[in-house]
Amino acid sequence: MVGPQFTPERSSESFCPTHIVSGGQTGVDRAGLEAAIALGLSHGGWCPRGRLAEDGVVPSRFELQENDSDDYTVRTEQNVVDSDATLILYEIQLKGGTRLTQRLARRWDRPVLCIQIDQPWSIQTARDWLLQHQPERLNVAGPRESSAPGIQERAMQALLRILEQQPHATEH
Repeated sequence: MVGPQFTPERSSESFCPTHIVSGGQTGVDRAGLEAAIALGLSHGGWCPRGRLAEDGVVPSRFELQENDSDDYTVRTEQNVVDSDATLILYEIQLKGGTRLTQRLARRWDRPVLCIQIDQPWSIQTARDWLLQHQPERLNVAGPRESSAPGIQERAMQALLRILEQQPHATEH
C-alpha cells in the first residue's frame, strides 16, 4: 500500500496551554480555575463587577479582574476575546451563557471545541484539538452549578484528564 498508513495511536506530540481563563462562575468556570491551580498553570480572566457569582462572590484566591459591568455577558465576551481558543464542557445541550460563549467564539474567529461530558467522549479528540490550535491562553467555559448540579467536579476531572502529563507550551 502506497501512502501514509492510518495508526490509531497518536504521536507523543501534545500541547498544554500555559494560562487558563474563565469568568469565575460556579460550575465549569471554577473547574477551569481549579484545574489550572492543580496543574501549576497560571490562571485569570474577567468576572463581573463585584466579583458577582451565583453563590455570592468569586473567591479572592482566583486571580480574576473585575469588569466595569455586572452583566455576565460582558465578561463572557471579554474572556473569549482575550483568549486564543475556548473549550466548552457541557451536559445534555448547549444553552444560555454556554451557547452564548460558543457564538461569541465564532463571532471573534476563535477556535472553539464543545465536549458533551455526560456522553462518551474522547480525551484524544480534545488533546488533538489543543495540539492543532496550540492556545497559550485557553478559555474554559460551560454551565453553572445550579443548572447542572455536580458539573464542577465532573468538569474538573475531565480537564485534569485532558491536560495531565501534557508538556506545557514553550516560549517561542
